[in-house]
Amino acid sequence: MTDIGDRPEAFPSVVGPAYGATAPPPEHPELPDGVEAGGGRPRWRPWMGPTALIIGFGLAMFGYVVVAGFGTAFGSDFEDPSPGVTIGATVVQNLCLLGAAWFLAAKVTPPQPWQFGLRRGVRIGPTIGWTVLAWISFVALSAIWVAALGLEDEEDTLPTELGVDESTAALIAVAFLVTVVAPIGEELFFRGFFFRAVANWRGIWPAAIITGVVFGGIHAGGSPAGFLVPLAIFGIVLCLLYVKTKSLWPPIVLHCLNNSVAFGATQDWDWQIPVTAAGALLVIALFGLAVRAVAGPAPPQPSPV
Repeated sequence: MTDIGDRPEAFPSVVGPAYGATAPPPEHPELPDGVEAGGGRPRWRPWMGPTALIIGFGLAMFGYVVVAGFGTAFGSDFEDPSPGVTIGATVVQNLCLLGAAWFLAAKVTPPQPWQFGLRRGVRIGPTIGWTVLAWISFVALSAIWVAALGLEDEEDTLPTELGVDESTAALIAVAFLVTVVAPIGEELFFRGFFFRAVANWRGIWPAAIITGVVFGGIHAGGSPAGFLVPLAIFGIVLCLLYVKTKSLWPPIVLHCLNNSVAFGATQDWDWQIPVTAAGALLVIALFGLAVRAVAGPAPPQPSPV
């Protein structure tokens, strides 16, 4: 008589109809076409990242003309725009980049926020550790660069150009732009979309370097030339932080904290810096809750690249 343990049907999850045939793993029912089962990583094409950048900036140029033209009705000069026009155009630029990324992502599969990294990653302990290590690494490398080139006396004049010294309302608007809008918008586009698309071409490190260089380059008009390399380093570090934590939230938080400190330094702040950072993180947390409420929870097993 044959023992029940010798029959293949006794272990249907291990053995199929014939001996040695492994049953295929079950597919996640929530993952649409064009999305890989290993954590829901979308199959974005490598060319989509640079293309979204070109389309986004093209739309942003048109948006600037519209915003600047609208500003002339309130006394702004088209060739020398007011701080309000510059702030508005910067917001429009972020929206155009994200719109271009969303449009191209939709060519593969209907995009979801978690596909851009807005999802839970590794445990909180490792997440904090990787975030702190990333910030220390960036600060150390930047300090070496600044000291080597003697850039200690160079100051970031962008907040002044945006009119922070003209009124309290302008100061609050610029602080919100720098500590909330920029971290969310830039991380969603550069780490959430551009980096992930390019990584499908040559892997993590080439994609991180390319993303970092592009990230530093787009700040050429608003930051001193000597600080573009540290910004590129920051872009690379944020990519690697995204990979290690498997979530875009740590890069957003680190971007927010770094911008809060940098902005506060331009204003000679002390206690205002942690207050600004805390307020910005609260707004970002509310944004995250709103995203989850609208889009629902992400599928398990996150995998950024």
